[in-house]
Amino acid sequence: MFVCAKPIQEKTKTTMVRGSDAVLAASTIVAFLALLFLYLPPFIYPPPLSDSHNLLNSSVPVPVHAAFGPESLAFDPTGSGPYVGVADGRVLKWCQDTNSWIDFAFTSSQRKECTQPFAPELEHVCGRPLGLRFERKSGDLYIADAYFGLQVVGPEGGLATIVATEAQGQPFYFTNDLDIDEEEDVIYFTDSSTAFRRRDFMLSILTGDRTGRFMKYDKSTKQVTVLLRDLAFPNGVVLSKDRSFVLVSETRLCRILRYWLKGPNTGKTETFAELPGYPDNIRRNPKGEFWVGVHSKKTGLANWILRNPWFGTSFLLKLPLSFRQLHLLFVGGHHGIAMKLSSEGRVLEILEDVQGEVVRYISEVEERDGKLWIGSVMMPSIWTYELE
Repeated sequence: MFVCAKPIQEKTKTTMVRGSDAVLAASTIVAFLALLFLYLPPFIYPPPLSDSHNLLNSSVPVPVHAAFGPESLAFDPTGSGPYVGVADGRVLKWCQDTNSWIDFAFTSSQRKECTQPFAPELEHVCGRPLGLRFERKSGDLYIADAYFGLQVVGPEGGLATIVATEAQGQPFYFTNDLDIDEEEDVIYFTDSSTAFRRRDFMLSILTGDRTGRFMKYDKSTKQVTVLLRDLAFPNGVVLSKDRSFVLVSETRLCRILRYWLKGPNTGKTETFAELPGYPDNIRRNPKGEFWVGVHSKKTGLANWILRNPWFGTSFLLKLPLSFRQLHLLFVGGHHGIAMKLSSEGRVLEILEDVQGEVVRYISEVEERDGKLWIGSVMMPSIWTYELE
């Protein structure tokens, strides 16, 4: 008995020592990060961008009551809306006559548990509609749901139906955004990761995941074709005005790719723009220019983490940090950024809310009738901003 007991006591002691070492290491790292926040603000909180205009703090909030995270905005063929997808799986419609939101559609039939505005642990049950696009000729709304794939719902709303859920035998894992070529009857869309779900998007960023895909769905053949693989968090999608190319945000690498659909470079990919932050959705304005919703600026700390993904995998993700703490550490403060690019990728305008007084974590910017409509995947509101 005593022979057996002695090793158990030693093992317990060793385990306790190792546990103490782990706690000490975690405490040391937390203290180090706290010092960064206190003494190196430029490393954590980048200054305003050059040639930017700190004007978005004059935007007007339109709260999404009892809901959260209106990432994408879409107006129907009659001009009504906007419509937004929120975190509990609903698509809401803004009724301008009554200044109120109404339920328009759902991406999941399992609604019993979907009563909380923000419950990431239930997203796989309730659905998480991200990118939204209306087909003008039919009035159908196409939805990129992070968990249920590419979906569609008719002009009267209701429960959306499945369009596609896999490509070449590999299921979509994080369907994100889309655009529609109505002349070719093709839908272009992104699957941000084949390893991480939407609720774990910070893991995808911090671990250096490059399993994202850019694809197209042919409505006539109902076939999905993978156009690009091994992307680092592919996100927003938009066609050019002449339909000669399509742009894809590669969020983790802070750049926008151009995939050529026509001309001598058909099928080739190139960098369209390098950005000072993490691009989300891209939307084209009537002139053929592009508005990019930039979630946050790059910081010195974030750049170092992205260059050293082992740090995120081995240390950050093992710390007792909540999702919100981890997110704030990475993005470096609250702010909102909207960038307008030319059809050649040149920066035309940068609008900011530098202190995040009103607008934060922009996911999409839609220009309509002299006004910007702004969405955010991290806030319970959209905003409007009057262009001069």
